[in-house]
Amino acid sequence: MSYELERRVALDAVIKACRLCSAVQAAHLGGGVIDKEDKSPVTVADFGAQAVVSDHLALVFPHDPLVAEEDSALLRRPENARLKEAVLKHVRMITSRLSEEEIFAAIDRGNPGGGAKGRFWTLDPIDGTKGFLRGDQYAVALALIEDGQVRLGVLGCPRLPLVSFQGQAGSLFVAVRGQGSAVRGIEQGEERQIRVADIANPSDALFCESFESSHSSHDDMGGIVELLGVKRPPLRMDSQAKYGILARGDGTVYLRLPTKKAYVEKIWDHAAGCILVEEAGGKVTDLNGNPLDFSQGKTLVKNKGVIATNGKLHQVVLEAVKSVIGNQ
Repeated sequence: MSYELERRVALDAVIKACRLCSAVQAAHLGGGVIDKEDKSPVTVADFGAQAVVSDHLALVFPHDPLVAEEDSALLRRPENARLKEAVLKHVRMITSRLSEEEIFAAIDRGNPGGGAKGRFWTLDPIDGTKGFLRGDQYAVALALIEDGQVRLGVLGCPRLPLVSFQGQAGSLFVAVRGQGSAVRGIEQGEERQIRVADIANPSDALFCESFESSHSSHDDMGGIVELLGVKRPPLRMDSQAKYGILARGDGTVYLRLPTKKAYVEKIWDHAAGCILVEEAGGKVTDLNGNPLDFSQGKTLVKNKGVIATNGKLHQVVLEAVKSVIGNQ
């Protein structure tokens, strides 16, 4: 399959979501934040972006399930009435035809469980919510999965400059299995094909890790880069934007090193980024060298951590990871 229609629809959906997120930031809705049961923050933009993407996909692919992070339960609580009104307002700025219940239904389309059979989309409406709140990096991440394999990924990064951390912000990445990876501006500009960095010496590599130390062990990263003789300090950045800069050759290695043994990664945190790097010529595995398994429902339960590289450095990085933290 060429996935031409899916590619176009996914790009349009993510562009709409990025516009909503930028509008929420411009409105300075700092008070539009609540904590979920796991204590992670959720914002007007999380709910709004999920509603916009879900609605757009349903118009063209009404039978495709959506596996996503949020649901409308918190918005329905009376104590969150102000948050709800802000969500409704910003969704209607993008899609004016939707009623309140239709917006809630669009959000709640994201509750199926995924799995090894059939076709579904997976979405993180804002990957890197804390980065979003700080005015730093975040991403809208959408991927299409068929029979447990990621077939298409779109990553919208409204705060990421289009070229090597300079110039106008707003990068939109897209990859289709077997067709390579590309990047363009969110609002304008032609697509250009991208490739990972042609670096074979780890000392010349730029390593990337999560900004939040609770998401990935900074101490273990320090031991790994020291062992490999890496010259530059790791780049700390929120969200799957790290996959984007790796795919376009600005970064070389991205490590997600668990801080808790029981933690299991979610599929929406990696599906779009994984295919971007692989289609740009890179390699993505877990800390034991196994491919990421997107066939197990909403989580990567058969994997521990993530190693994404330009391919040439993968084996040496994998060995360094095992030397520092052992087999997982």
